[in-house]
Amino acid sequence: MSHRSNPRARKRGAVLTAAVLLGTATAAAGPVAGATAATAPPARPNQAPAASPDCSAAYRITQKLDGGTTWRMCWRYDTDAGLTLDRITYQPPGAAAPIKVLNSARLAQIHVPYDDGGAEYDDLTGAGFGWGLQNLKPAECPGGTLTTVKVPEIGDVKGLCTTTRARGHAYRMASDNGSKVWAAQAKDLLVYTVNKVGWYEYITEWRFTADGTIGANVGATGSLSPVDYNATDGRGWPLGKGARGYATSHAHNVFWKLDFGLDGSTKDRIEQFDSTVTAPAAGGGGPTVKTKRTVVTKELAGDAKNMRWWRVVSGTGKNADGHARSYEIVPGHTDTHAGRGFTKHDVYFTQSRACEKFASNNIGNCAAGAGDSVDRWVNGETLTQPSVWVNIGFHHIARDEDQQPMPVHWQGFQLAPRDVTAMNPLTPADLASQNGQPDLGS
Repeated sequence: MSHRSNPRARKRGAVLTAAVLLGTATAAAGPVAGATAATAPPARPNQAPAASPDCSAAYRITQKLDGGTTWRMCWRYDTDAGLTLDRITYQPPGAAAPIKVLNSARLAQIHVPYDDGGAEYDDLTGAGFGWGLQNLKPAECPGGTLTTVKVPEIGDVKGLCTTTRARGHAYRMASDNGSKVWAAQAKDLLVYTVNKVGWYEYITEWRFTADGTIGANVGATGSLSPVDYNATDGRGWPLGKGARGYATSHAHNVFWKLDFGLDGSTKDRIEQFDSTVTAPAAGGGGPTVKTKRTVVTKELAGDAKNMRWWRVVSGTGKNADGHARSYEIVPGHTDTHAGRGFTKHDVYFTQSRACEKFASNNIGNCAAGAGDSVDRWVNGETLTQPSVWVNIGFHHIARDEDQQPMPVHWQGFQLAPRDVTAMNPLTPADLASQNGQPDLGS
């Protein structure tokens, strides 16, 4: 037995377009604190781009946050990947037009191998993830909008929540003499679904902040599998009275696939940064640090290391200071799993291919010999249109507190804007002159 209870068989060709799959989907009536829908007029020649993404109102998410930042995107749903967000744009306060950030963002796999080697699952393409979309109650989407999704073979599911949520301080800065404090609280836009796979329930959450940051997180909750209590010391953990039933330990290797389109171009470039710390010289002084930038020109399976990071750089756009716009990949805590080739690395940069859809157990119908996992697609091609894959792992050794129900454990990463705007997009008006070097005495 396994923690998957009667999973549906994977079906090739289950990925459908929004127009077909969601033909009878309905948006929640009336705008609330979550997303709002509006139809943009057609653009005229020599006019700034339309403010709304190119999708119908039923599949459009638009949210203006405190401070004036507006996020816009389209959404769709399929029975393999679940929720996909397309045409994501970010418009800082005062900007004349939205800044295009991502063409597409979605989950690319949840790979679950058990420590005893007896079971291994690809939850998206092998265990019915998309069919497990859950109906959400209004209390699960506080202050937001619940949207109905039509799931093939299941029917209408009120399963998409868009809402805003308080985050705390956006910034705080006191003047040197203490006479003034600049401070602001922030709210984020949250877009999420809940999918049930066997005993587990996965919360797929996307978070968009007023300063341009995007957060991608998956929260696992639900229940430990009641049939996986046959482990031993080193393979599991005793739960309940005494030491009779050992819940089998396992991993959750979560993959995301990101296709950037910064400033509307798909010809972004990838850069890797590594910093080296040198101990202080014998004659005195402090330790020194030097940072090296490497342009990633070929496909790469990347490993996170201390003081290493990557960014996706716009091939066309610059901010008002003349600096190339980019987004930095900021991984959260991860337990890198060495059991499979595709789980050994933390990020992958591959040349974009329409058939390369899932990080493992790929169902994209690639050519014979291409392999069905992301590690097989890193084969030395030149990166002219990169796809970004992020792998965040969690080694789940159960505990008594995981029952019952299991508290949510989160894993994910952020995309942090780097030089997208010339200053903090939330800079107060009386500090706007302090670009490049703060005024003394502020």
